[in-house]
Amino acid sequence: MNPLLQVSNLRLSYPGRGFRWAAPEVLRGISLDIAPGETLGLVGESGSGKTTLGRAVLGLAAPTSGSIVFDGNDITTASQSERRKLARDIQVVFQDPYTSLNPALPIADILSEPLIGQGKKPSEARRSVTALLDQVGLPADSAARYPREFSGGQRQRVAIARALALQPRLIVCDEPVSALDLTTQARVLDLLIDLQRRTGVAYLFITHDLSVVRHISHRIAVMYRGELVETGPTAQVTEAPESDYTRRLVLASPTADPDRQRERREARRMLSLRSKA
Repeated sequence: MNPLLQVSNLRLSYPGRGFRWAAPEVLRGISLDIAPGETLGLVGESGSGKTTLGRAVLGLAAPTSGSIVFDGNDITTASQSERRKLARDIQVVFQDPYTSLNPALPIADILSEPLIGQGKKPSEARRSVTALLDQVGLPADSAARYPREFSGGQRQRVAIARALALQPRLIVCDEPVSALDLTTQARVLDLLIDLQRRTGVAYLFITHDLSVVRHISHRIAVMYRGELVETGPTAQVTEAPESDYTRRLVLASPTADPDRQRERREARRMLSLRSKA
């Protein structure tokens, strides 16, 4: 099966602060791919470059070199008009649903906006709103309400519904559950899994939390300081990691078992001592 998304040797530098400042390289030769209907979990600590990679895929950050190919087409330097067409196939769900939803608009307008932007008549777009709300488990009367009237988890469901409006083939999920409590996190993750089963959409799922990607991902790619340090099936990466950095992430992830948590703390201490030796 040909990959839906293929990133090859991608490099990205942000401009320096003057002619004497070297441009910091945020992405250093990143290569990865995502198959149709697959979830690739992209995990790393703050500053690893994972969000920058997501922005590059979305056309919000310009690579210095390398390529981004979607469905066989090179989109690395796609123009604004080409990106508007790509919006049918590539969508995004951001971390904070409140700031990503226009507080002045009712949910009906928020969900119909992308449909109208792609050429649907307003009346047709409005008819699609009820179906979108149903897809994400929200009642039809939510259409008349405003973002401030919803909880964080409900707002994220609205954001997911908006991403689904154009029936995309890939959704970039940038820390979509990190602002939610654990119970709500689990519900939103289960919703994303269910939607994938029903629609066949693929996810690039970006997070700092290894326990989250373990729950939702088919494969995991681990980033550290702009580089990929490990990629593989979820079970392999989380149960038998090859990289010391991945091991530290695994050992730092919480567990409900206090004995296992103590074992992880001790293993983390030993790993830290070994790295300093």
